[in-house]
Amino acid sequence: MSNPVVIKNAGEMQAQAREAVKASRSIGFVPTMGALHAGHGALLERARKENDVVVASIYVNPAQFGPGEDFHKYPRTFEADKELCAKAGVDFIFAPENLYEPQARTWVEVGELVDELEGLSRPGHFRGVATVVAKLLNIVQPDRLYLGLKDAQQVVVLRQMVRDLNFACAIVPCETVREPDGLALSSRNRYLKVFERKQALAISQALFQCRKAVEEGERDAMKLMGGMMELLSRQPDIEVDYVALVDAHSLQDLRTLKGDVLVAVAAKVGATRLIDNVQLKIK
Repeated sequence: MSNPVVIKNAGEMQAQAREAVKASRSIGFVPTMGALHAGHGALLERARKENDVVVASIYVNPAQFGPGEDFHKYPRTFEADKELCAKAGVDFIFAPENLYEPQARTWVEVGELVDELEGLSRPGHFRGVATVVAKLLNIVQPDRLYLGLKDAQQVVVLRQMVRDLNFACAIVPCETVREPDGLALSSRNRYLKVFERKQALAISQALFQCRKAVEEGERDAMKLMGGMMELLSRQPDIEVDYVALVDAHSLQDLRTLKGDVLVAVAAKVGATRLIDNVQLKIK
């Protein structure tokens, strides 16, 4: 168990990063918005195993929330987050109050990859994600950036950004961590009422059903989506945003499954919007 140093100033964080680079110490970085759970813990623990220095950021990024989304009510649990970071062996917690200057004019756009899935439902979301992560990479200067595959489109978008802008870090995608009953861990799960959480299981069940059908030989995307929608429709408090079967790299819709496939669901359970996915490799 460590005693993480909390840094709130970007310049101070950059100075610590420069010292690590000067000493040839590798830096592993996990960006978060706080409200940490075991999924974040898994990212931090992997970073601890693979790096000399581990940095976690805790910053609820206003730029990735649209009008009417949950920016103001997003859970802020800094003391509990700090404890989880300590257990995972984090060296530095970068927790700035604000990362945007009042006169900031620069945004990072990542082309057509942001126009699919979450980008359709949340316009501007990935501009906010890409911009804040670019800023964080410039500040923290990591060798490795650890991202959870539950946010699969985010991984695709940030991989493209890192490549296009020549950031000197490797992206390390990590598998989704789930509850024993299959529900993907999410900071927003705490919004769910007891009966809503039970219904939310239909999201992972629909994904697992699709995966099983594919394993049994089904390749028709429309049939697979129909089966998923039928399962989800049985739950009265689930409002489906999208069910998609897309190429895992280009995010383009597939009619017939082949290669690397992303099966993604976004749905509201009551007032809480959740996303989940599974990834398939088809020969």
